[in-house]
Amino acid sequence: QVQLVESGGGLVQPGGSLTLSCEASGMTFSVYTMGWYRQAPGKERELVALINSYGNVNYSGSVRGRCTISRDNAKNTVYLQMNSLKREDTAAYYCNARYGAIHNYWGQGTQVTVSS
Repeated sequence: QVQLVESGGGLVQPGGSLTLSCEASGMTFSVYTMGWYRQAPGKERELVALINSYGNVNYSGSVRGRCTISRDNAKNTVYLQMNSLKREDTAAYYCNARYGAIHNYWGQGTQVTVSS
């Protein structure tokens, strides 16, 4: 059974930093494309960052230059380091694992609130 467990969310002041973690189990982690998505109240879920099995990364325009996605295959964990956080970054952040057209899994989400 595949499980994705996010952690690291919380309350942070504007301009601050957070690092989210997502630990996977029940899957061959290294072959999956891992991603971080977010969903703010009243808005659709949107892509934040992706990292594929080769380590190639892709970022949404709204976070490029402020966020870094990375993975540790030995720990079955993907990270999202977020810097220079803005109020508009406030959202529930979800970890995603995808392999082919069939294997697509989501974590339960972790809340990030940027507020003074």
